[in-house]
Amino acid sequence: MKTIKIPLTIEKGEREILWGRVEYNQNLLTDFAGNVSELEQKIKNLLWEFEEVHPESVEFEHQFDISALFQRFNFLKISTIAEHAGMNPGLLRQYVSGAKNPSLEQAKKIEITLHRLAAELQKVAIVV
Repeated sequence: MKTIKIPLTIEKGEREILWGRVEYNQNLLTDFAGNVSELEQKIKNLLWEFEEVHPESVEFEHQFDISALFQRFNFLKISTIAEHAGMNPGLLRQYVSGAKNPSLEQAKKIEITLHRLAAELQKVAIVV
């Protein structure tokens, strides 16, 4: 079975709910859930129901808004990420809370910082 990679946009809703959306064959499919795994399953079910795309053939490429990103990866410290990105921690907290929306430039700065930190972590070796 051939794997189909589909971008899944994940946004934070009210009360820790995550909203997800995919576009497939020019159709927009949306749903909500309490966590990413549940959201993926619900979207896969919609893809099967409306597009006859077999759930096992779908691999999602996650695209998070800032609030959903910090909800999903809640072990990330906002102040530390802001420091590494050269940003004001208070401003990043406002982005995470939804009080303000980042510009495309600010969002890219955060994304690049996260990717750089992840690359550093991939080089780590633990010895015993």
